[in-house]
Amino acid sequence: MTLEQLRIFLAVAENLHFTRAAETLYITQPAVSAAIQSLETEYSVKLFHRVGRRVEITEAGKLLYVEAQKILEQVMVAERNLRELNNLQQGELRLGASLTIGNYWLPDKISQFQQDYPGIQVNCTLANAEEIAEGTASGRFDLGLVSGEVKSTLRDALLQEVVGRDRLQIVVGQSHPWFHRTIVQVEELLTTPWVLREAGSGAQQVFEQALRNWRVDLSQLSTMLVLTSSEMVKAIVERGNAAAALPELMVYKELQLKTLKAVQVVVQDSDASTILEIVQPILKLKHAQRFQAQTMLAFEKILQRQVAIAQSLSTCLKATP
Repeated sequence: MTLEQLRIFLAVAENLHFTRAAETLYITQPAVSAAIQSLETEYSVKLFHRVGRRVEITEAGKLLYVEAQKILEQVMVAERNLRELNNLQQGELRLGASLTIGNYWLPDKISQFQQDYPGIQVNCTLANAEEIAEGTASGRFDLGLVSGEVKSTLRDALLQEVVGRDRLQIVVGQSHPWFHRTIVQVEELLTTPWVLREAGSGAQQVFEQALRNWRVDLSQLSTMLVLTSSEMVKAIVERGNAAAALPELMVYKELQLKTLKAVQVVVQDSDASTILEIVQPILKLKHAQRFQAQTMLAFEKILQRQVAIAQSLSTCLKATP
């Protein structure tokens, strides 16, 4: 039984006339007769009595009439929903974000998206960067937003684009010996306890890469704790005497309140000192081959708009004497 057969059947049932039904549907009368005959043969029932030139609907026809109306009404609803989905009137956007990105960088982007498209439901999952990359590659998320590097085994499956940047700050609490200092020498990094994130964390990946660039052996750091939450790292450093490398996004308030102090790492080169910075890109990840829904494309436009605004502000600041 096809939808076209049901449409033809309803037209005949409502007109009780094969020719008028054909005219309503803009098809030939033989096509109408063939469709009805096919239904009657397939299910071994009579749908209509042909009495001379008149047509009367049978009990079987009355039963099918009720069900066919329900079916075609549901089809109309489905078609309308699909059209609305294309017009971004409804639908779902599945995002995955690493913890810091999701807690501090992403909320205003989601808020803007929901203002523009109030009918779209946004579901956002927070996890470490490695889990988000894997979830995006497997189709669990439409888009992933992470900092740090993507595992080599996933790079072919994922398209990556930089949509922002965050700086890792070396921070200490008020009881740490560095709290009243502005700079520390790179070799001093080996003289303090550290609270680190787990290996799958984007921030930890970036910190480890920075240490390699600075020729500091990670295994020589005095690691006090390894935690799966940057919030826990921040709380412990704030109250203790260890250091941590944390995203600037998440320590901004504490730096303003002076419960944490950010110190700059410098390296002495001949007679000059060079400030060492840790800047991590914020990456947008999406599957290289999966279907790109309108909801996903709309959210990408908001991210692109935010990138353009940030670049414009950066250009203005650099141009200001």
